Amino acid sequence: MKRRDFVQAGFAATALAAAGPAWAEWTPRRPINVILPYSAGGGTDALARAAAASAEGILPVPMVIVNKPGSSGITGATEAAAARPDGNTMMVTSAGSFLLTSMLRDTDVDPFDSFEIIAQIGNLTPAVIVPANSPFQSVQDLVDAARANPGALRWAHNGRGGFHQVAGQSFLDRNALDTQDVPFKGGGPTRAAVIGEQVDFAFVGIQQAAGFENELRVLALAAPERDAVRSDVPTLAELGFDYVAVSSPIVFFAPKGTDPDIVEGMESALKAITETDQFAGLMRERGNVPAFLNGADTEARLRRMRDETQPVIDALKSQG
Repeated sequence: MKRRDFVQAGFAATALAAAGPAWAEWTPRRPINVILPYSAGGGTDALARAAAASAEGILPVPMVIVNKPGSSGITGATEAAAARPDGNTMMVTSAGSFLLTSMLRDTDVDPFDSFEIIAQIGNLTPAVIVPANSPFQSVQDLVDAARANPGALRWAHNGRGGFHQVAGQSFLDRNALDTQDVPFKGGGPTRAAVIGEQVDFAFVGIQQAAGFENELRVLALAAPERDAVRSDVPTLAELGFDYVAVSSPIVFFAPKGTDPDIVEGMESALKAITETDQFAGLMRERGNVPAFLNGADTEARLRRMRDETQPVIDALKSQG
């Protein structure tokens, strides 16, 4: 073994030992393929790649992000669920969108029955975004235009059944607004549609505006509190508009039946990754901040989300 490789291997082993006792039971020896069931360029993709880039020295093997878009995230999730539960294939996804899609549609996979929940590494929060040249300077301007011209405005989101659609639809329903629903496949295409003025507004993760401040205008955040990075953006609640607060944790999953030592080992590794300066820096560049939750707390959060959003899902189903 070359001296450089020996030093790197020793450093990795030290980092693994520091991450937690589970590493004594599981040391990955092949690159970990992490299926991401959306297109490149979206908010989930950005967080996943930040984690992969920050894993050196914590994981002894590379973490490889593999984009598998399709069917609002269900195509990639189905492939991940069917993978051998040996720790070599995992999934990272917008767990809110995954959960809500599985509630809205008849799918063969869901977060609880098809996977072991490893950990949350970050969070995506939807915002109301318009093109920079939009005549709408505020949410009130947008609402007034929608009421004056029922059915005329077009709005975009990341895909049917995803948390952006649920957040946006709840806002429209609770404020009696009639608009045209235009779904796209992921955050990147949705942002591009807004920038290109193909739509009048969108509900998309506020992180999508990072680096595009001259092309997009963020009108409001659909969350109980202001964003840690874009603290200048008011919330819909502050502005006096009713809505259902639906954000999405970015979560790592393993196929159901994966050995608990592997799950615990990866949970420990992800915790260590989210605590690195590199991860925090990459997240801030992407307009976000680390937000780690262990597997048990992540599962509890998803189960609460399921219960809280069931009325919205029922309403969407009744609309056909």
